[in-house]
Amino acid sequence: MLNRVKQLHAAQMFGVCQSTISRWESGIQDAEPEQRARIEALLKARLSSAADHALARLVSGSSQPVHLVCDLTHRLLACSAPREAEFHVPVSELLGVSLWPFATAEIANQEQRLAELGWRDNLASPALEFATGTNGSAVVPIQHSLCRWTRLTLSDGSTARLVETLAHI
Repeated sequence: MLNRVKQLHAAQMFGVCQSTISRWESGIQDAEPEQRARIEALLKARLSSAADHALARLVSGSSQPVHLVCDLTHRLLACSAPREAEFHVPVSELLGVSLWPFATAEIANQEQRLAELGWRDNLASPALEFATGTNGSAVVPIQHSLCRWTRLTLSDGSTARLVETLAHI
């Protein structure tokens, strides 16, 4: 099942056979760019329920440097004041925007490892801790730190990622 959509229904939606959906899910075959955009639109994380909005408020009110992003698109969903203080633009300019362009090489490497770690295979993926490296960005600078990613399932079945800075290295 493609997140919360059955393979047969997904195949009909994207005009492909069910085996193509299976190959996409297993990583054997990549979707075409147009299909990928439609998949992302369908599966991207949305803060749609009272519980989702409560999670965003908890993140925003945290005294720790944390933020919440869509696990698929890396769009910023919520951000604490200590994290916002690290940014060189107002958080309002970044909400709904993918933070992926600011990723360090170490973050990109961890992202590539998620499939082999089974990150998206079940609802209770283990948290992942790693050193972030630095990016030198003037907009969203990332300092060398120990980071923890925790995958959370939202009320509509989409997933978000809680990103916590545990310590600066």
